[in-house]
Amino acid sequence: MRSRRALPALLLTVLLPVALMTAAQPAAAAVSCTAEYGVTNEWDTGFGATVTIRNPGTEPINGWDLTWTFADGQRISQLWNGVLTQTGAAVSVRNVDWNRTIPVGGSAQFGFNGSKGAANRAPVDFAVNGTACTGANRAPSVALTSPANNSSHPLSTVIPLAAEANDPDGTVGKVEFYAGTELLGTDTSAPFQLGWTPAAAGQYSVAARAYDDKGASTVSSPIAVRVLAAPTIVATPSTVSVRQGTSATVDVTLASAPSATVPVTVARASGSADLTAAPTQLTFTTANWNVAQKVTITSAANGGALASATFSATAAGYDAATVTVNELDPATPAFKTAFLTQYNKIKDPASGYFRRFGDLLVPYHSVETLLVEAPDHGHETTSEAFSYYLWLEAAYGQIQGDWAPFNAAWASLEKYIIPPHADQPTNDKYNASKPATYAPEHPRMDRYPSQLDSGVSVGSDPIASELKTAYGTDDIYGMHWLLDVDNTYGFGRCGDGSSTAPAYINTYQRGSSESVWETIPQPSCDTFKHGGPNGFLDLFTKDSSYARQWKYTNAPDADARAVQVAYLAQKWATAQGKGTQVDAVVKKASKMGDYLRYAMFDKYFKKIGGCASPSCPAGTGKDSAHYLMSWYYAWGGATDTSAGWAWRIGDGASHQGYQNPLAAYALANDPALKPRSATGAADWAKSLDRQLEVLQWLQANEGGIAGGVTNSWEGQYGAPPAGTPTFYGMFYDAHPVWRDPPSNRWFGFQVWNLERVASLYQLTGDARAKKILDKWVPWAIANTTTGADFKIPADLEWTGAPETWNPANPAGNTGLHVKVLNHNQDVGVAAAYAKVLLNYAAKSGNAAAKSTGEALLNGMLAHTDTLGVATPETRGDYGRFDDAYNSTTGEGTYVPPGWTGKMPNGDAIGANSTFLSIRSFFKNDPQWPKVQAHLDGGAAPTFTFHRFWAQAEVATAFSLHVQLFG
Repeated sequence: MRSRRALPALLLTVLLPVALMTAAQPAAAAVSCTAEYGVTNEWDTGFGATVTIRNPGTEPINGWDLTWTFADGQRISQLWNGVLTQTGAAVSVRNVDWNRTIPVGGSAQFGFNGSKGAANRAPVDFAVNGTACTGANRAPSVALTSPANNSSHPLSTVIPLAAEANDPDGTVGKVEFYAGTELLGTDTSAPFQLGWTPAAAGQYSVAARAYDDKGASTVSSPIAVRVLAAPTIVATPSTVSVRQGTSATVDVTLASAPSATVPVTVARASGSADLTAAPTQLTFTTANWNVAQKVTITSAANGGALASATFSATAAGYDAATVTVNELDPATPAFKTAFLTQYNKIKDPASGYFRRFGDLLVPYHSVETLLVEAPDHGHETTSEAFSYYLWLEAAYGQIQGDWAPFNAAWASLEKYIIPPHADQPTNDKYNASKPATYAPEHPRMDRYPSQLDSGVSVGSDPIASELKTAYGTDDIYGMHWLLDVDNTYGFGRCGDGSSTAPAYINTYQRGSSESVWETIPQPSCDTFKHGGPNGFLDLFTKDSSYARQWKYTNAPDADARAVQVAYLAQKWATAQGKGTQVDAVVKKASKMGDYLRYAMFDKYFKKIGGCASPSCPAGTGKDSAHYLMSWYYAWGGATDTSAGWAWRIGDGASHQGYQNPLAAYALANDPALKPRSATGAADWAKSLDRQLEVLQWLQANEGGIAGGVTNSWEGQYGAPPAGTPTFYGMFYDAHPVWRDPPSNRWFGFQVWNLERVASLYQLTGDARAKKILDKWVPWAIANTTTGADFKIPADLEWTGAPETWNPANPAGNTGLHVKVLNHNQDVGVAAAYAKVLLNYAAKSGNAAAKSTGEALLNGMLAHTDTLGVATPETRGDYGRFDDAYNSTTGEGTYVPPGWTGKMPNGDAIGANSTFLSIRSFFKNDPQWPKVQAHLDGGAAPTFTFHRFWAQAEVATAFSLHVQLFG
């Protein structure tokens, strides 16, 4: 099982009150109105609520004053989007300037927090400008029950839409069904159903909106529906490369269930008779329509000119599937054929690795949706996936000489996972002398929310000014780590609850003990529309008041990988005489690398070294830089462009698996990639040295690379245990950043890091890199078996510690040890491992490294399937889907006492929440019955996952062999 990669235990760092503006006097004219009152959050002595005023009349309301009377002695303590007056039980809320006018059919909304006693009845006597309105109301709940998420349907058929809707204080008046923003139809009685006949083929995002008898409404979580131009035959991959005299296979299925048996004929439609297909007849039934049947494409061994052909799979009433087959020279390296086969499978639209938005593709984390590891859903995506998408297309450019897909990959990255100015609008308010307000991290989630503490000194940001000078903008050019590609949660753009996809989201926020199973997803732009009265902010930080804000987290290993790939692409394209074709992307990668320097700084820009209490000194200039790749950097600010604040933080914790000395080398030395800023190249030159030093320091006696270092023990500038060794004053940490599971247990972090070290060695001959590899490679090979049943290290155990670093006389680390606990067949890790060995072998001539690397590639080829290369894995951790919080162990989904709220689909968040209860959509997943059986006491479920990063890793490992030895 692949270890779950947790991303930052990040704390929001600046929360400021919303300014209440002076409102104009309301107009005296009578109005028509309804008022919807909803309690969004309730605890022993207090509650939060929202009030929506709607205008069903025929004239705009130009200035409003909403009044009501509390029945149970409630008192409002904080209110936003209005001006409050309360005298005893009587309440008046007047508009502010920006929401003064409520157009016909429009609405205005405000929210508040208040105190209460034992009772908390809703008001019933709402009036606007003296005119009585409809009374209190709680919104209904709604969820789509049909069709299935990610299902395919022929254009000619009626798609049955169905929803379950309930109202807690009345009745559901109607349910509307939408495809995107298009209203498909309405049903006014249960069961709420609609037959939808789409007008055009394509991919749709379908949702339902339920209205209650008082006009309040709720939108369901959306589902993805693929509409086909006709009943369709699917052949995967749709492009095949086959060496002359050999054969390849194609998988054929139907895209949707037929009503009767469908005979399918496979025949050559055009091209050379040297290419043949068998069998030529397939039969699909109502039972096996989605079970792949294999067709073998054979190339004649006649030594003739290389040929191509197109084959069609046809059936009466069905759109045909076509397969383009290209012969390769018989002398073509086997791994070049393997690369092209894997590439074609990944890029085939029928495989499901991407969602298309116009001309651009966004990679999913995995083809499968029921996948929980670092992302908590398979159809989210990460900056990691985008960096691998870029690598896949760079390898294709090197093999085929076509650089258009590489450029398109960067265009998608730039558009969808680097927040545009509209989504980070207040960077111009950033004060580099006061980057953020300190809040300590905690080792247990039940210590959250964490108190903001402006009394702790923070350092100054030394690179903000030069970045603005270099690029003419205050905005950050870095990737946010997590996207909800299909908007499955329903947060929408900037948390507005729209159907906009992809949507920026975040999960991890609460210290080293918070695993993916304990996270509470939230929008990266928190406008308080979902969650509780303060959105999700008061789950994580404690302050006197909260402001709507945007916030993004960067995973430095992904940005560094993108820079690394751009460097390789520039070398490969230049060797082909096509360097100018990638120049624009390389310049953007250089810019990304310039901003990536934020990962080199302590979280609060405190001085590096000896920082064992929050009172340790603030940094000035570059003395707050550790020059390593830390676990994250982050930035945020107010959504209100008139509000005067924004913030930025680095991170003092650096994990060995995130280091990328090849990217550092490129940014320091390659003329095309040298950053534009005044000190960027010099910082990366120092980072190259520092990264290689820390890897040498962390190398165990056996050869493995231990965890990392931190400048802030437990994220709170605590005092580490006595005798903890240091690296330039930073403390050794066997498992930096998170503990569930231990962060350096996964062997994948070994090979992700060492691939970059080995590539640096192969390209430059760096002796420091070679020294590390000379020790690591024999250890790894000794713990590996090859063949079709290959086994590589899976989990590692660390004991002892390195000696305090002495750069003038480094110690041998004889007291630091690593043990391999078990083995597996993780194909993504195996591919990265093979890259380490092949790069090392190409430069050093080490025969064992070359033969083991090649054996791993051949071993993976024994596990090919329709979608790529994959092996089954058993997920014992899926028993945590329904874990409630356990106060003794600190495990489970922790919600602070009294805190309640809702996810966009209506899932309640409270003391009894579990991972599943706030993600109820998982119950509709086609593979959910496997998990439910496990939760009911059955065996742990087994799945075969196709993670995008792993499949791209496999493809690029094949291409690397061609580059080095082909």
